[in-house]
Amino acid sequence: MNIAYSAQLPAADHIPGNKGMWAGILCEMTEFAVLFMVYFTARVFFPQEFRSGPDHLNLLAGTLNTLWMISGSYFVVNAVIAIRQNRPAVSARYLYLVMLAAAAYMLTKYLEFQWNVAHGVTGGNGAFFTVYYYLTLTHMVHVFWGMIGLGWVILRTRQGAYTPVDHEGMESFASYWHATDLVWLIIFPLLYLLR
Repeated sequence: MNIAYSAQLPAADHIPGNKGMWAGILCEMTEFAVLFMVYFTARVFFPQEFRSGPDHLNLLAGTLNTLWMISGSYFVVNAVIAIRQNRPAVSARYLYLVMLAAAAYMLTKYLEFQWNVAHGVTGGNGAFFTVYYYLTLTHMVHVFWGMIGLGWVILRTRQGAYTPVDHEGMESFASYWHATDLVWLIIFPLLYLLR
């Protein structure tokens, strides 16, 4: 490791982002914790619906969305690393890739919902599908908010606002994106795989 790079590494006790973003992430996690409690409660009362429900979902769409979310997290980590190395142009390229992954997620989810409707999979088909739509639509809203925040971070990066020692805004976005990714990594097996 060269000395110039090691001087730009955050301190061992550094918490990425800012307190406001962490308060927002706590709210997001609380919201999804409540939705997961609803999921498990409904699963107790309607076990057969939850066993057969995943068979009616589009597993390819769920798998692709998992790929898009994980890819976005990979790209955002590299964007933060690049800005710490004082490579803002590289960081911006990674941020554009995050936006591309987020847009691919939204498009895949839209096409999945179209597929659902064509195959009669609606929220009125029972408890499993009601929970499915609540969880996935709520997650979509959080991805959309992330895309808005990402647009701001891209703009700030292109304006040269972030430096190796001052990039709290980018770290805040990265923390939010990882939290949203983590939620999807829980949603995916619960809805698409668990029987």
